[in-house]
Amino acid sequence: MKWETATLARPDGCAALQEDRSMAEIDYYFYCASPFTYLGHNKICEVAERHKVQLNYKPVNLSALWEISGAVPPGQRPPVRQRQRLVELQRLAAWRGVPIKTEPKHWPVDASLADRVIIALVEDGHDPRYFMAKVLAGVWAYDDDIADEAVLTSYLSQVGLDSMPALKDAKTAAIAAIRDRNSQDAIAADAIGVPTYVLNGEAFWGQDRIELLEQALITGRQPYRPH
Repeated sequence: MKWETATLARPDGCAALQEDRSMAEIDYYFYCASPFTYLGHNKICEVAERHKVQLNYKPVNLSALWEISGAVPPGQRPPVRQRQRLVELQRLAAWRGVPIKTEPKHWPVDASLADRVIIALVEDGHDPRYFMAKVLAGVWAYDDDIADEAVLTSYLSQVGLDSMPALKDAKTAAIAAIRDRNSQDAIAADAIGVPTYVLNGEAFWGQDRIELLEQALITGRQPYRPH
């Protein structure tokens, strides 16, 4: 990553201060079509900002994680689990204070291009926070097709970023390789699914673990390990 030398693009076009390399870091593993990533995105960004923690944005191939953890896509789960998932999404959206469409128009959707755009932004020294928020809400609140390049172009423009370099780089083998590496890193960190936040080697799986992660930041406790 190029955090130590890059300024961060913000939606108002202003540049943020350079990242402090001494910051604590959280590896943020996610997939842009994940509703639970959507539900936790604003919160994890707020926590990181409040505690001056650097978020390392690491999009992954969710299928690769599921192959290891034994999970299956929602449509392949027993009906009772599918029903409870829909209830849980509504419950969590109300808790987080965000709108949600539990069965959006464009879902399932291939979010791999959006994932790779985020990697390209990071590699070019930009903060992808606001673009990522647009992508996630696009799926789960506004029925946008995030597999459509024109939609991603619009999101980039809305947050004050030049779309051409990011979209061009997102289609390269080098960026695809980073996503594959992120997936393997997530597996090595015991990420069962997404989102997973890794602090000091301890994996917090699921947006409902953000408060527990924040407690770890506040107390400065040692990371828990399996025994």
